[in-house]
Amino acid sequence: MVTTNLAWNVEAAHAIIDRYRDQEGPMLPLLHALQHEFGYVPREAEPVIAAALNLTRAEVHGVISFYHDFRREPAGRHILKLCRAEACQSMGSEANARHLLDMLGLDWGETTRDGRLTVEPVFCLGLCATAPSALLDGEPIGRTDAAILETLAREAA
Repeated sequence: MVTTNLAWNVEAAHAIIDRYRDQEGPMLPLLHALQHEFGYVPREAEPVIAAALNLTRAEVHGVISFYHDFRREPAGRHILKLCRAEACQSMGSEANARHLLDMLGLDWGETTRDGRLTVEPVFCLGLCATAPSALLDGEPIGRTDAAILETLAREAA
């Protein structure tokens, strides 16, 4: 289950930034720490990070938007990651995912209106032998199909 430890606030962000700013290559560890603390990396963080690291806001935005693991909004209480790599595609993952997303009225990376479930793409879980595969709150699930995904979505409470 995903939990957000704190609501976004600049003072807590500065404390995190101060822990990483003097490291060599601080951007990724800093972003991971912010996301761990707040559950996401809000747009309000960009100018704060840029000023602290002597970078442009565009540079910070570019890093955040490049990596799929960084969220711009809080995730749902549960996160379902569906593999989109070749082995899973060959076993029907794309059709299964489309069925689930359509059923939930979501697109990739979106959260149900009730905040219960976020569905995210992932590009290889290393579970090719049990394709198509998924992760629900970090727990691997193999040999998924449309019915299994529907059940997972219903049971994520």
